[in-house]
Amino acid sequence: MKVLYCGDVVGRPGREAVVKNIKALRQSLKLDAVVVNGENAAHGFGLTPSICRDLFEAGCDVITTGNHVFDQQEIIPFLGENKRIVRPLNYPEGTAGFGFSVFELLNGKKLLVAQVMGRVFMEALDCPVKALENVLKTYQMKRGVDAIMVDIHAEATSEKISFAHYFDGRVSAVFGTHTHVPTADASILKKGTAYMTDVGMCGDYDSVLGFEEPAPIARLCRKYPPERLVPSKGAGTLCAVLFETDDATGLATNIEQIIIKP
Repeated sequence: MKVLYCGDVVGRPGREAVVKNIKALRQSLKLDAVVVNGENAAHGFGLTPSICRDLFEAGCDVITTGNHVFDQQEIIPFLGENKRIVRPLNYPEGTAGFGFSVFELLNGKKLLVAQVMGRVFMEALDCPVKALENVLKTYQMKRGVDAIMVDIHAEATSEKISFAHYFDGRVSAVFGTHTHVPTADASILKKGTAYMTDVGMCGDYDSVLGFEEPAPIARLCRKYPPERLVPSKGAGTLCAVLFETDDATGLATNIEQIIIKP
């Protein structure tokens, strides 16, 4: 199975970078599935039903989110209706939406996409390890699903790396998101799980994490909340990671960083 995961989509530049490139990537790389993190797609904060539909139409199969998942109120009922949109598993029980999705490919194989949110320098949520453990009690590679991809949406690199090593050999891939900066550590861990600390963002890199510079600089210099962050309007770069799994085991056989500049 060949799966492409696109990092955090930030504003219009990020959406355009994804929509422009996904169909061509599906063909050239012979992809079985495309997963996109859309949590900053709506003007930098959350996502909307219409944006989700645009991403699905462009060729995305599953959309993950993160700490901004509920920023746009109109998305909340939509989360409960569409299992192809995944919010962090470790939100409290009863939270709207689904923490994982089992997506059936055209060839009949099944890909499980799950997301957890880290707790270091983040919101005080339930344990991400226990949350995923509960899912793996029901779904295991080659026993219910053919591959398992996990997004850990977190600030601390140590938390992401520890999480990946804990689940090494039990899931196909663990990829970090949230910091919007692609890391250079794409690898396959000892027991066969593909890993990358942060996939990066799909957005304008001539900016501060996809946002225009004045507000972040004001926060840096004056240390009080500035005006609302505004997404940058420059051309977007697509940052993603490609991984391939062994059909017999579900473990990773290859991982490759993908960066497409405007």
